[in-house]
Amino acid sequence: MPADLPASVLFCCDHNAVRSPMAEGMMKKFYGTTMYVQSAGVKGDLDIDGFSIAVCEELGVELSRHRSRSFEEMQEWGDDLSGFDLIVALSPASQRQALELTRYYHLDVEYWPILDPTGLGEGREEKLNSYRQARDQIKDRIVQRFGPPQG
Repeated sequence: MPADLPASVLFCCDHNAVRSPMAEGMMKKFYGTTMYVQSAGVKGDLDIDGFSIAVCEELGVELSRHRSRSFEEMQEWGDDLSGFDLIVALSPASQRQALELTRYYHLDVEYWPILDPTGLGEGREEKLNSYRQARDQIKDRIVQRFGPPQG
């Protein structure tokens, strides 16, 4: 792993139900406890998406126990944004929210434009393929940014 890795990373997307939980799960699977990793959404109003759970299970990443939360809930529960070294936004709305919330803190915000697979595909297999595409985009960006998986 590169020597300049952040000690803590927050992934965010719109609802913390599809993309950011996938990113959080893969980071924890790939790098273990070398970094503190969490995820949040602009809103925390949806449960974890079943298709996200299914496509991550294909990589040995377990998401079924994930509980969605918003930026607001995260702060209420004691995870202060100023405690993160890096925020990775996976959607335009979460990028705007992260930049707004971090204007008082000195930390990096990166934007990774990841496909939103919700609503794509007609049948189950087409939908799964859309989710796999988003999962693989996230995986590729994680490995590119943080180095080869450790586990």
